[in-house]
Amino acid sequence: MNMKYLFTIILTFVTIVSFSQEKEEQELLAMQKANDYVYQGNEKANSEDYIAAEMDYRKAISSQETNVAGAYNLGTSYYKKGNLDEALYRLTQAAKNATNKENKHKAYHNIGNILMQNKKCKEAVEAYKNALRNNPSDEETRYNLGLAKECAEQQEDQQDQNQDQNEDQENKDENKDQEDQKDKEGDNKEDNKDEGDQDKKDGEDQEDDKGEPKDDKQDQGKEGDNEKKEQQKPQQQPGQLSPQQIKNLLEAMNNQEEKVQEKINAEKQKGVKVQTDKDW
Repeated sequence: MNMKYLFTIILTFVTIVSFSQEKEEQELLAMQKANDYVYQGNEKANSEDYIAAEMDYRKAISSQETNVAGAYNLGTSYYKKGNLDEALYRLTQAAKNATNKENKHKAYHNIGNILMQNKKCKEAVEAYKNALRNNPSDEETRYNLGLAKECAEQQEDQQDQNQDQNEDQENKDENKDQEDQKDKEGDNKEDNKDEGDQDKKDGEDQEDDKGEPKDDKQDQGKEGDNEKKEQQKPQQQPGQLSPQQIKNLLEAMNNQEEKVQEKINAEKQKGVKVQTDKDW
């Protein structure tokens, strides 16, 4: 084997070993530093200086992202303050990074408590189950699991009831819409019927029993009456005097007779002497 090649291999191995040792040392230093921050945070939390404690827990997580104690204690601090969303996030982080069952059990147990307060009972059931998988002997977790199951069943029943009510309401609304549509169609039919009846009435007013227009019939009737009157008048025969001509002729004869009589009377008066009064 070439000595140069052998030297290269040995140098590479030494470099790898050295790098690994350095990395381990850095990880140990980070863990130690994170644990120190956790310790300081616990001391401040015991003194009820929760704001300072939270800062130390954050520093612990920044020094070592997988630090379970820092995430767990920070989540617990948020939980005590009522900041449930942040608490849930940190405890979930702790449960994920935990390497022993006891830490996982504690994290999942508190996750279940947070979910119960958020009224997410079905999710809480799964959290308590995960806690019992890591510590089956914890009676408190088992008790909480029973409460979560009962709560989940009640929520499911309520959801089913709400769904049934919603479906009933939708059916009522649909039936009402159909009835309204039928009523609208019925109103339209009544309107059309009224219009038809009016048209029919107008037509009957304009037509007689035989279906002929009344106006035309009235005109025909007037013409017929005029013709009938003309027929009832006495017709003048050829060579015969009309009543008016006869009347005129009689009046002329009477006038002539009166003139003759006046002439006769005048002649008689000429032959009679009239006595007059004496003049004084």
